[in-house]
Amino acid sequence: MKNVVIVGGGVAGLFAAHEIVSCSRKLKVTIIEMGESAGERKCPLESYKMCTRCKPCNIMSGVGGAGLFSSGLLNLHPKIGGDLIEFASHEEYAWKLIEHVDRIFVDCGAPEKVFKPDEKKVEELERKAASAGITFIPITQRLIGTENAKNVIACLERKLKEKGVKFILRTRVINVERGSLLLSSGETLNYDYCILAPGRSGMRWLAEQMSKLDVETRYMPVDIGVRVEVPATIMEPICNVQRDPKFHIYTHTFDDFVRTFCVNHHGYVVMEVYDDHIGVNGHSILTKPSPNTNFAILDRIELTEPLEDTTAYGNSIARQITILGGGKPIVQKLGDLRKGRRSTWSRIKRGAVTPTLNNVTPGDISMGLPHRILTSIIEGIEMLDKVIPGIASDSTLIYAPEIKYSAKRVTTNEKLETKVEGLFVAGDGAGVSRGIVGAAVTGVVAARGILEKEGER
Repeated sequence: MKNVVIVGGGVAGLFAAHEIVSCSRKLKVTIIEMGESAGERKCPLESYKMCTRCKPCNIMSGVGGAGLFSSGLLNLHPKIGGDLIEFASHEEYAWKLIEHVDRIFVDCGAPEKVFKPDEKKVEELERKAASAGITFIPITQRLIGTENAKNVIACLERKLKEKGVKFILRTRVINVERGSLLLSSGETLNYDYCILAPGRSGMRWLAEQMSKLDVETRYMPVDIGVRVEVPATIMEPICNVQRDPKFHIYTHTFDDFVRTFCVNHHGYVVMEVYDDHIGVNGHSILTKPSPNTNFAILDRIELTEPLEDTTAYGNSIARQITILGGGKPIVQKLGDLRKGRRSTWSRIKRGAVTPTLNNVTPGDISMGLPHRILTSIIEGIEMLDKVIPGIASDSTLIYAPEIKYSAKRVTTNEKLETKVEGLFVAGDGAGVSRGIVGAAVTGVVAARGILEKEGER
């Protein structure tokens, strides 16, 4: 039997393995993952509060990848989470790929219920958004929920093991060669085919490996912004139309592209801990709703010479805010931000929003975010207020930093095979997706590329 080695046990790697073992009798699959199995990954999210000392490797790595502790929202649209049509021969095939991965999620325990926007309500919301210079993107969505995501991934992991997939856990790949991998255990593992899917936590490593193999990569944009928290009643009319509404905005002053991302209705703001900085994110706990709703609003930044490294730029901002917050995220009332003064706990407590994340430092976000980005974010919030009245209230809470990095995009063919024959990439770490569904689809695409080479498709 020929050996297929998958580096990374996140969604991309898991779905690639599932596709291969479901379709092939002559390919042996091994997954190498630097973290723990899904069932062994521990995080204080089980009490729905983010720990101050959570190990970054535990949050970002392990079977299920970074998505294991997310809200588990599946955006069932080929233009969300990357342009999936790019890897399909036509748009209809892209939709079929999405349906394929969605069914696997459901088979592993994801809720049958989907949130499908009502056409009449969508039309009304599109009209209201357009009148404010905003584009609303209607999407069918399936919400797994933070507390359910772990069980869904554990189920998929178990099914793969039953089908003969071997998992090598708590092991790093030190070096990628043509036909072999050097592992942190000192072992050399040979392969006939390899899929590199290390996720966001492995994007720098993957770029380094591609450079060694003379595979071209290019920098992608970075999204820099904040997480907004408001009373859930303000978002109720919009979330009744779409669970995670997507709004695209071009701001007045700089004509920057700003978007909403990851709306957690009745959700929680949480802290993410990285090696050298902190960040914020949001989660939805279906069984324990909060009185608030949170979402990210992000400004897309593209850089050209002499500085093209968007990851380094985003990191520099995150580190600066981490310093200002004393190792914690900064929270500020929108009213204080507009008045140019830092928030205090007493001012926050007098407001209408009780924060769901308390392990934060009241402060002044304008000292950490560049003027251009901050201006675009404030303008974006104020434009949204015309569509969602109350969003731009003085009591609205703003948490920083929220940064969505894009890995360097690895140059491949449409099957996601690099110039090194038999070496494929998939997922967020390769810059070919941005999200759970996109990562899963690219894993399937890479797997099918291998199956085609073996004459099994």
